[in-house]
Amino acid sequence: MRILLPPIYRDIRCRNIADWFTPRFSALMNRQKVHTMQIKHLLPSLLLPTVLCAFAAPFTVSADGQEMTDTNTGLIWRRCAEGMTTSGGICMGMASTFTHEAALTRASAQAASSSLAWRLPNVKELSSIADKSRRNPAIDVATFPTTQANYFWSSSPYVGNAGYAWLVDFYDGFVKNNDRYNTNYVRLVRAGQ
Repeated sequence: MRILLPPIYRDIRCRNIADWFTPRFSALMNRQKVHTMQIKHLLPSLLLPTVLCAFAAPFTVSADGQEMTDTNTGLIWRRCAEGMTTSGGICMGMASTFTHEAALTRASAQAASSSLAWRLPNVKELSSIADKSRRNPAIDVATFPTTQANYFWSSSPYVGNAGYAWLVDFYDGFVKNNDRYNTNYVRLVRAGQ
Protein backbone atom coordinates (compact mmCIF):
# COMPACT_ATOMS: atom_id res chain seq x y z
CA MET A 1 0.00 0.00 0.00
CA ARG A 2 1.31 3.44 -0.92
CA ILE A 3 0.30 6.53 0.99
CA LEU A 4 -0.21 9.71 -1.02
CA LEU A 5 0.38 12.94 0.81
CA PRO A 6 -2.13 15.80 0.48
CA PRO A 7 -1.01 18.54 -2.00
CA ILE A 8 0.32 20.83 0.73
CA TYR A 9 2.88 18.17 1.69
CA ARG A 10 3.93 17.01 -1.79
CA ASP A 11 7.24 18.90 -1.63
CA ILE A 12 8.31 16.62 1.22
CA ARG A 13 10.72 13.77 0.79
CA CYS A 14 10.53 11.40 3.73
CA ARG A 15 14.29 11.24 4.05
CA ASN A 16 14.53 14.98 4.60
CA ILE A 17 11.53 15.40 6.86
CA ALA A 18 13.57 17.18 9.53
CA ASP A 19 14.66 19.80 6.98
CA TRP A 20 11.01 20.37 6.07
CA PHE A 21 9.62 20.34 9.61
CA THR A 22 12.20 22.46 11.51
CA PRO A 23 11.74 25.84 9.77
CA ARG A 24 7.96 25.54 9.85
CA PHE A 25 7.89 24.70 13.56
CA SER A 26 10.42 27.45 14.32
CA ALA A 27 8.31 29.99 12.40
CA LEU A 28 5.27 28.96 14.41
CA MET A 29 7.10 29.26 17.72
CA ASN A 30 8.75 32.60 16.82
CA ARG A 31 5.45 34.35 16.18
CA GLN A 32 4.66 37.00 18.68
CA LYS A 33 1.80 36.12 20.99
CA VAL A 34 1.56 32.46 20.06
CA HIS A 35 -1.49 31.20 21.84
CA THR A 36 -1.95 27.65 23.07
CA MET A 37 -5.02 27.43 20.87
CA GLN A 38 -2.96 28.25 17.76
CA ILE A 39 -0.39 25.59 18.59
CA LYS A 40 -3.13 23.09 19.33
CA HIS A 41 -4.58 23.60 15.83
CA LEU A 42 -1.39 24.11 13.82
CA LEU A 43 0.89 21.49 15.36
CA PRO A 44 -1.04 18.51 13.91
CA SER A 45 -0.58 19.93 10.40
CA LEU A 46 3.17 20.07 11.02
CA LEU A 47 3.30 16.60 12.52
CA LEU A 48 1.16 14.88 9.88
CA PRO A 49 4.00 14.54 7.33
CA THR A 50 6.22 12.98 9.99
CA VAL A 51 3.59 10.38 10.81
CA LEU A 52 2.79 9.68 7.15
CA CYS A 53 6.45 9.25 6.30
CA ALA A 54 6.77 6.66 9.01
CA PHE A 55 4.26 4.52 7.09
CA ALA A 56 5.09 5.52 3.51
CA ALA A 57 6.95 2.91 1.52
CA PRO A 58 10.02 4.43 -0.15
CA PHE A 59 10.08 1.61 -2.72
CA THR A 60 7.61 0.27 -5.26
CA VAL A 61 7.96 -3.17 -6.77
CA SER A 62 7.88 -3.76 -10.52
CA ALA A 63 5.13 -5.89 -12.05
CA ASP A 64 7.50 -8.85 -12.45
CA GLY A 65 8.93 -8.46 -8.91
CA GLN A 66 12.54 -8.26 -10.13
CA GLU A 67 13.11 -4.55 -9.59
CA MET A 68 12.34 -1.89 -7.00
CA THR A 69 11.99 1.81 -7.70
CA ASP A 70 13.15 4.18 -4.98
CA THR A 71 10.40 6.80 -4.90
CA ASN A 72 12.76 9.30 -3.26
CA THR A 73 15.60 9.11 -5.80
CA GLY A 74 13.89 7.64 -8.87
CA LEU A 75 16.57 4.95 -9.10
CA ILE A 76 15.58 1.43 -10.11
CA TRP A 77 17.34 -1.37 -8.21
CA ARG A 78 17.58 -5.07 -8.80
CA ARG A 79 15.99 -6.75 -5.80
CA CYS A 80 18.50 -9.61 -5.73
CA ALA A 81 22.26 -9.56 -5.63
CA GLU A 82 24.01 -10.60 -8.84
CA GLY A 83 24.06 -14.35 -9.31
CA MET A 84 20.56 -14.76 -7.88
CA THR A 85 17.21 -14.76 -9.69
CA THR A 86 13.78 -13.59 -8.59
CA SER A 87 10.92 -16.07 -8.41
CA GLY A 88 7.64 -15.10 -6.79
CA GLY A 89 9.27 -12.18 -4.96
CA ILE A 90 11.98 -14.44 -3.50
CA CYS A 91 15.66 -14.39 -4.45
CA MET A 92 16.77 -17.86 -5.50
CA GLY A 93 20.23 -19.33 -5.95
CA MET A 94 23.58 -18.19 -4.63
CA ALA A 95 24.83 -14.63 -4.82
CA SER A 96 28.13 -14.30 -6.64
CA THR A 97 31.13 -12.29 -5.52
CA PHE A 98 33.31 -10.23 -7.84
CA THR A 99 36.53 -8.27 -7.77
CA HIS A 100 35.88 -4.58 -8.37
CA GLU A 101 36.94 -4.82 -12.02
CA ALA A 102 34.77 -7.93 -12.51
CA ALA A 103 31.83 -6.10 -10.91
CA LEU A 104 32.18 -3.24 -13.40
CA THR A 105 32.42 -5.76 -16.24
CA ARG A 106 29.34 -7.62 -14.98
CA ALA A 107 27.33 -4.37 -14.92
CA SER A 108 28.40 -3.56 -18.50
CA ALA A 109 27.49 -7.07 -19.66
CA GLN A 110 24.06 -6.86 -18.00
CA ALA A 111 23.44 -3.49 -19.63
CA ALA A 112 24.43 -4.84 -23.06
CA SER A 113 22.38 -8.04 -22.79
CA SER A 114 19.20 -6.39 -21.47
CA SER A 115 19.32 -3.08 -23.39
CA LEU A 116 18.80 -1.37 -20.02
CA ALA A 117 21.43 0.93 -18.55
CA TRP A 118 22.38 -1.28 -15.57
CA ARG A 119 25.46 -0.09 -13.74
CA LEU A 120 27.30 -0.37 -10.47
CA PRO A 121 25.88 2.30 -8.12
CA ASN A 122 28.11 5.02 -6.73
CA VAL A 123 28.69 4.92 -2.99
CA LYS A 124 26.10 7.59 -2.22
CA GLU A 125 23.41 5.72 -4.16
CA LEU A 126 24.30 2.38 -2.60
CA SER A 127 24.32 3.77 0.93
CA SER A 128 20.87 5.28 0.31
CA ILE A 129 19.29 1.79 0.48
CA ALA A 130 21.13 0.83 3.66
CA ASP A 131 19.09 1.04 6.85
CA LYS A 132 21.31 1.62 9.88
CA SER A 133 18.38 1.03 12.21
CA ARG A 134 18.61 -2.63 11.18
CA ARG A 135 21.51 -5.01 11.49
CA ASN A 136 22.56 -8.29 9.92
CA PRO A 137 21.47 -7.26 7.28
CA ALA A 138 21.15 -3.47 7.44
CA ILE A 139 18.49 -3.27 4.74
CA ASP A 140 14.75 -3.78 4.40
CA VAL A 141 14.60 -7.51 3.62
CA ALA A 142 11.00 -7.28 2.42
CA THR A 143 12.23 -4.94 -0.30
CA PHE A 144 15.57 -6.65 -0.92
CA PRO A 145 15.05 -10.30 0.09
CA THR A 146 17.95 -12.51 1.19
CA THR A 147 20.48 -9.67 1.05
CA GLN A 148 23.84 -10.85 2.32
CA ALA A 149 24.99 -9.08 5.48
CA ASN A 150 28.31 -8.35 3.83
CA TYR A 151 30.21 -5.96 1.56
CA PHE A 152 28.65 -4.69 -1.71
CA TRP A 153 30.80 -2.85 -4.24
CA SER A 154 30.11 0.69 -5.40
CA SER A 155 31.57 2.23 -8.56
CA SER A 156 33.29 4.96 -6.51
CA PRO A 157 37.08 4.76 -6.41
CA TYR A 158 38.87 5.47 -3.16
CA VAL A 159 40.81 8.66 -3.89
CA GLY A 160 43.52 8.00 -1.30
CA ASN A 161 44.62 4.73 -2.96
CA ALA A 162 43.90 3.68 -6.57
CA GLY A 163 43.95 0.03 -5.48
CA TYR A 164 40.87 0.56 -3.29
CA ALA A 165 37.19 1.34 -3.92
CA TRP A 166 34.25 2.33 -1.72
CA LEU A 167 31.61 -0.16 -0.67
CA VAL A 168 28.73 -0.53 1.76
CA ASP A 169 28.78 -3.15 4.48
CA PHE A 170 25.21 -4.42 4.72
CA TYR A 171 25.93 -6.00 8.09
CA ASP A 172 25.77 -2.56 9.74
CA GLY A 173 25.02 -0.17 6.82
CA PHE A 174 28.30 1.74 7.03
CA VAL A 175 30.44 2.89 4.11
CA LYS A 176 33.93 1.41 4.00
CA ASN A 177 36.71 0.88 1.50
CA ASN A 178 38.33 -2.31 0.35
CA ASP A 179 41.12 -3.59 -1.87
CA ARG A 180 39.76 -3.82 -5.44
CA TYR A 181 41.17 -7.35 -5.77
CA ASN A 182 39.00 -8.67 -2.95
CA THR A 183 35.71 -10.24 -3.94
CA ASN A 184 32.42 -8.73 -2.76
CA TYR A 185 28.74 -8.80 -3.67
CA VAL A 186 27.07 -6.64 -6.32
CA ARG A 187 23.63 -5.03 -6.64
CA LEU A 188 22.93 -3.20 -9.89
CA VAL A 189 21.00 0.04 -10.40
CA ARG A 190 19.75 2.14 -13.28
CA ALA A 191 18.13 5.52 -13.69
CA GLY A 192 14.35 5.68 -13.76
CA GLN A 193 12.35 6.28 -16.93
